[in-house]
Amino acid sequence: MRNLVTLLAGATLAMWAAACWPQAGSPNFPARPVRMVVAFTPGGGTDIIARIVAQKLGERWGQPVVVENRAGASGNIGTDLVARSAPDGYTMLMAFSSHASNPALYGKLPFDINKDFSSITMVGTAPMVVIASPAFPAKTLAGLIEYARARPGAVKFGSSGIGTPVHLAGELMMQLTGIKMVHVPYKGIAPAMTAILAGEIEITYVAVLTGLQHFKAGKLSPLAVAGRSRYPALPDVPTAAEAGLAGYEIDFWYALLGPAGMPAPLVARIQRDAAAILTTPEMKESLLAQGCVASGSSPEELSGVEGHVQFQDVSFGYDAISPVLSHIDIDAKPGQIIALMGPTGSGKTTVVNLMPRFYDATG
Repeated sequence: MRNLVTLLAGATLAMWAAACWPQAGSPNFPARPVRMVVAFTPGGGTDIIARIVAQKLGERWGQPVVVENRAGASGNIGTDLVARSAPDGYTMLMAFSSHASNPALYGKLPFDINKDFSSITMVGTAPMVVIASPAFPAKTLAGLIEYARARPGAVKFGSSGIGTPVHLAGELMMQLTGIKMVHVPYKGIAPAMTAILAGEIEITYVAVLTGLQHFKAGKLSPLAVAGRSRYPALPDVPTAAEAGLAGYEIDFWYALLGPAGMPAPLVARIQRDAAAILTTPEMKESLLAQGCVASGSSPEELSGVEGHVQFQDVSFGYDAISPVLSHIDIDAKPGQIIALMGPTGSGKTTVVNLMPRFYDATG
């Protein structure tokens, strides 16, 4: 009898909880505000994309989608927060390219990018731009390389932090050209932008959408787009290849992730709504004008993506890339710099973001 009473009480409690707290996969989702975590400071590309998507999702859902900046450790602090959150759809992460490369750069992390996240959708990609202060004497990428080669250590390049894709972009440029610049890390790309606008550094590397307003205002000079073709929003800016640096192709990506264990119907619901927003002609044109190519991919496509920085046209061996890693104090061996491409890891034997493909360790 006691067991029966306990069972009935448990069933009643479960029914009460279900009535008071709508299930995440139900049509009632979201029943309260949703949190979208950005693991970087306000004002950078990830923050800009997150706020655009959050506003539109909030309008569609009839509930606020609040962007929360949790910066630090190249995005690892905010990322860990999401990994530890309940898989109920009320906490999501607007992930950046560094999500895939951080495990190789920071060693042991409190989360596993392959196991601790649910893929929702690829939001978009943005080609990287090499930019300079208007006061910098060199006005082209070739001019930058020539200037830096003649003056080792005279050019300072800023980044969003040690080990971030922006940092690696500068290190890779030095490795490919043989020039020597001084790395100045900041706590996010926004402070780095402030520094270059103030003339504290000469060079940095940003997504198009981060620097576009400054390019239009003439406050910063875009030297080259690190893509295979010129970017529509910057038609007069040559590609790195056109400017004399073949193979320097870098796309940053932005993806929407949730904690591991999210119910499939919930993931499908959020992806469907995000894709509906991202694929409208208005949103595509709006994002393209700001420097981002909208996507809205399925969770399966997002999980299987191999990353957007592969340098497939240039063949480097490990001996060529290891100096890039050793220069930034990363104790990396060939077997460690694999299987980390894509927002949640794809199991592909391809070098991490901003690193060239160098070999297939699995044969």
